[in-house]
Amino acid sequence: MSVRDHMMVAHSLRGEVFGPAQALHGATYLVDATFLGSTLDDHGILLDIGLAAGALRAVVADLGYRNLDDDDRFAGRNTTTEVLAQHVADRLAEQVGPAGLGGGRVSRLTVTLHESHVARASYERAV
Repeated sequence: MSVRDHMMVAHSLRGEVFGPAQALHGATYLVDATFLGSTLDDHGILLDIGLAAGALRAVVADLGYRNLDDDDRFAGRNTTTEVLAQHVADRLAEQVGPAGLGGGRVSRLTVTLHESHVARASYERAV
């Protein structure tokens, strides 16, 4: 099952490979989180959609409306779309692990950040 949210951030990317994105700029990401597992509970649910949406909202709210260049969690790292997808996936994994939301039924998750209508990056991990 999947849920969707969005976040707006400011950041700059170090390195000539990033061209004009080296300057401070804003980005709005559409964020999809897909939760995967091989078992359902007695009600036919892998993970309650409302709980999943709330978990994703909390993670992206923690990043939104911030200059990520000033965020110590990303010190020394470029906050590329891939890095942000990994960060969101890691925070969600903490919430849906064996003792968390979903009762341990979620075994994998994928987070996709859409940076435009033609470009996106995903990060997949085990829970």
